[in-house]
Amino acid sequence: MSHYVTRLLTVALAGALLASAAPAAFAQSATTAPAAAAPPEPVRPIRASKIILIGDSTTQSNSGWGGRFCSDHVVSFVACLNLARGGRSTSNYRAEGSWDIALAEMSTGAYVDTYVLIQFGHNDQPGKPGRSTDLATEFPQNLRRYVAEVRAKGAIPVLVTPLTRRQFVDGKLDNDLEPWAASIRAVAAETNTPLLDLNADSAAAVEAMGPSLAAGFAQSPPSPIVAAALLTGTTVPANTGAPVPAAPAAGAAPAPTQNNAAVEPMGDAKLSFDYTHLGPTGAAFFSAMVTRELALAVPALRRNLIN
Repeated sequence: MSHYVTRLLTVALAGALLASAAPAAFAQSATTAPAAAAPPEPVRPIRASKIILIGDSTTQSNSGWGGRFCSDHVVSFVACLNLARGGRSTSNYRAEGSWDIALAEMSTGAYVDTYVLIQFGHNDQPGKPGRSTDLATEFPQNLRRYVAEVRAKGAIPVLVTPLTRRQFVDGKLDNDLEPWAASIRAVAAETNTPLLDLNADSAAAVEAMGPSLAAGFAQSPPSPIVAAALLTGTTVPANTGAPVPAAPAAGAAPAPTQNNAAVEPMGDAKLSFDYTHLGPTGAAFFSAMVTRELALAVPALRRNLIN
């Protein structure tokens, strides 16, 4: 048999074998069911919380600790809303309608819990018409009302004592907000409300630093005259650039070092040096302090805070 014939027979035999195998292969593929897809994993619903900040310019963004707190110290499962406004007290915050906005925010969204941090005191002090409140009566009454209305909305109130000012006399901090802080502590104890004692903690930190280092918390550097006064241990009016005053006579009250009504106006604080408001360094420092205090005072929030 020639090589050519042998090759033809080989090709023909291979074709016959393929033809006979094809129906069986087709039948097998037709009867084989596709593999079942794995069921999708169940989606776990998130448990989101909400934090609302209420207060004045020392809490609001750009001049207080609140902006950095919301941006740096809460996880993504927390909606953090800063409703603090400059120049507000326990009285005019309600009178102007800001509190109504806050109450509405306590009712929105499918949040597991809502916490309302309330810090007032700076503008409740005397000398600020339309803002000042009576320390013995009106101020604590206003706080009690805020606490009760937060709870009526199903939210959780947290009282915060006011951030200290950074004024010094003879190397010692002049914590003129302590009486208002004491009133807040009393209301917190009376109403069984969580308390962040920011006044005590900030005062201790600022006094330990001294006036020169604490001046770095301000929005702008001090003038050369003010900076020179800081080195003496006694602050001078930040908004006037007054020279270092002579030491007061024995027994005489020291001159005021800041016109609080002038540097703590209604609305946003000016970007200038003073002993009240916070620049980036101060906001970072005190927002971290508030976070630590909040983790201790409200353990349920601890997992949602970034220290």
